[in-house]
Amino acid sequence: MSAAPTVTVGLPVYNGERFLRESLDALLAQTWTDFELIISDNGSTDATAEICQEYVARDPRIRYVRQRENIGAARNHNVLPRLARGRYFKWASHDDLYAPDLVERCVAVLESHPEAVLAHCGDAFVDEHGVRTGEVRYRLDTENPSAPARLRSLLREPGGNDFYGLIRIDVLLRALPHGTYYNADRTFMAGLVMQGQFRHIQAVLYWRRQHAGRATLAGGLRERAVVLGPERADRWRHPLVRMHVEYVLGFVRAVVTAPVTAADRARALLEVAGWLFSRLATRRNHRPVEASPPVGAER
Repeated sequence: MSAAPTVTVGLPVYNGERFLRESLDALLAQTWTDFELIISDNGSTDATAEICQEYVARDPRIRYVRQRENIGAARNHNVLPRLARGRYFKWASHDDLYAPDLVERCVAVLESHPEAVLAHCGDAFVDEHGVRTGEVRYRLDTENPSAPARLRSLLREPGGNDFYGLIRIDVLLRALPHGTYYNADRTFMAGLVMQGQFRHIQAVLYWRRQHAGRATLAGGLRERAVVLGPERADRWRHPLVRMHVEYVLGFVRAVVTAPVTAADRARALLEVAGWLFSRLATRRNHRPVEASPPVGAER
């Protein structure tokens, strides 16, 4: 086996034939070439497998793994970091687009900021034809040196594309697994932000494609949870109230497992409690559905 690469890019995909080639081409055109690309095919029934095999034959940096059946988007994401050989890891979506210098600039940030656990960039929306339709403003205070302050910002501000940032693999593995309840991506990010700062590159280097086939743009809370984990379709074993409880406990877990001081842990738990009471009082979701980068875009 060749020497371990600096970066691992993990691409989970389910029935992604329409946009997969564009995304693979953008990833393989990165100016930072010392990376491996691992694709986890979640039992696709379209031409995804054939497209992946074509690219595997073309570029030795690609590894292709196929699940025997659809294991859900969350588990399909969890598979990839555990296969990684790089010291930095990045998830990539099969229908999004990436600037050629995205990985290189993120690596430079992490190399020069040892206190940071994640580096990410500005992002914008494009339609199915790749035409830009809007830009996402990242307002989270995740560069704050205080872990409780970073968590407070994540709890109370609309999110961005930080889920698709470049992450230190040891930090990422400690935060796994990604849950199967709706909005589990935010509790997962809490597990990262409690471990260290996020560094944000202002330039737009990432384009999130909005199209009718994007799984997270249809259905209610249960339907979106089913994308993350098929078992969530069972209404008796997985009532909505259970998923709401798991959501709250996900933030608690992120705090109690974080490598922080007892004082910071106590402050962070108070932030979670304050956020919960605020939500119960207003009956509003303080994190808009599409403000956070949903995992369910790939099943």
